[in-house]
Amino acid sequence: MTVKGYELFGRAVQAEGADTGFFIMGGPSNDAIKACEAGGIRMIDVRHEQAAAMMANAYARVRARPAFCIAASGPGTINLTTGLAHALVDCAPLVAFGGASAVGQYQRGSFQEIDQVAIMAPVTKHAERVYDARRIPEYVARAFRIACSGKPGPVYLDLPGDVLYADVEESDVVWPAPPAPRPRPPASSHDLETLVGLLRSCERPLLLTGSGILWSEASEALNRFVDLTGIPFYTTPQGRGVVPEDHEACFPLARSQAFKEADLVVVVGTRLNYVVSNVEPPRFSATARVVRIDIDPEEIAGSLRLTLGIVGDARVVLEQLHAELTAEDGARYAAWRERLGAIHTSKLAKHEASLAVDQSPIHPLRLCKEIRDLIGRDTILCVDGQEILNYGRQSIPSYRPGHRLNSGPFGTMGVGMPFGVGAKAARPDKTVVVLHGDGSFGLNAMEVDTALRHNLPMLVVISLNGGWTADPEGKKPGRYLGYQRYDLMMAALGCHAEYVERPEDIRPALERAAAAVADGKVAVVNVVTDWRARSGTAAFTNYTT
Repeated sequence: MTVKGYELFGRAVQAEGADTGFFIMGGPSNDAIKACEAGGIRMIDVRHEQAAAMMANAYARVRARPAFCIAASGPGTINLTTGLAHALVDCAPLVAFGGASAVGQYQRGSFQEIDQVAIMAPVTKHAERVYDARRIPEYVARAFRIACSGKPGPVYLDLPGDVLYADVEESDVVWPAPPAPRPRPPASSHDLETLVGLLRSCERPLLLTGSGILWSEASEALNRFVDLTGIPFYTTPQGRGVVPEDHEACFPLARSQAFKEADLVVVVGTRLNYVVSNVEPPRFSATARVVRIDIDPEEIAGSLRLTLGIVGDARVVLEQLHAELTAEDGARYAAWRERLGAIHTSKLAKHEASLAVDQSPIHPLRLCKEIRDLIGRDTILCVDGQEILNYGRQSIPSYRPGHRLNSGPFGTMGVGMPFGVGAKAARPDKTVVVLHGDGSFGLNAMEVDTALRHNLPMLVVISLNGGWTADPEGKKPGRYLGYQRYDLMMAALGCHAEYVERPEDIRPALERAAAAVADGKVAVVNVVTDWRARSGTAAFTNYTT
């Protein structure tokens, strides 16, 4: 009995537990997509391939499992690269499949012939091509498993047309064994003993975590550890919500002082990059001891300022620490918590006043406040832009793991709508809010159509400051986009749409939009904000955007 290569592909994807994929139709991928649908996999067709990769990223972050995307050959596959590069820097596990020109016609100028594997190699964790249709299940299994292994990341698999449409004797196909449980290496007894000793000898410890907590599914372990020890914690933007940000050991307005004054910084599941200033002076104390816990040995080896490096799974190592320490150990940090708490409290009134400003044009912080006060603790928030991204980071807390998505360390503009669609597809039971800048919205605005067609209701809020970033001095080239009526555009597609110019009108408009979402609609609220408002962030380059 013979079977087509594309049929093997659909069965192989299903065997790896994938239940949702994102795609745009085209050859030679169409029958591979139909084979996935025949196996019960939900396939969501999008409006641009980069959005397909971004949706798979969001799906993976929300569900803590790999998702996949698939594109047609040539330009279709190349369009995936921005989303894949974002996922690579984000350390997000997803698998991208690209249809390709027939391998039997290589070097003959066949339709859309280009070396897609070479293009994908720099923007993925692993990239390869299938040459033998009998081995499609093997290659698909490897792709999903590599994406999740060690430090997660995107994997690309090239699917030439003549391989997908080859006839294969089913008896010649060797199916891989089901995926084994992911290895979870513990800390060695020596490293664990050393870290416990450091925690018992310090006075001002700090926990700094990232999205590695999500991939390790370590949120509960982290919460138990923080509850036990009371060590103040901070997260990278992509790792927010792994501990609720109203926890008694969370002092967000004292972040700068905590970084400067900590005498021990324990980094768990995040890279030492510009986001945290590489945990180096002057943002951190030159005398602070630094411990790093990461599943990737290369990450540990590349950290040049470590007192201790532990190669291990975040959840397992946190559980080991919890077993070794006691509440009495945490009592020694009481004065440290009191100091950070006092700093946080002293700034709170001024911070809240900055959010409540009644000016017109509307200050972006006022918009953020109204969103903060509307949404629930279980809302998934996707933020994308420049000024609104930074203002949202300062003002809207998160309380659940995997419920905060943004432009990430790669700073990719245009992720908001794709992230919203991917998140809603992953968790249809959750409320999803996308907070966009008007510039970033334009990059993937037509994914609103994807949400509409696939019945994925969500609330989209646009901060309409008339252009790319703030420019109070009017010096930036190509900054001005105009105050466009995106609400009217989206209403024409079938959305509930609102336009807001006054601060007192924000909340009523949001409430009407939220009611529309509850009724199964996509809602867009277009809010005119101050083009002069410039958010302040830590400098990480010698120029500004």
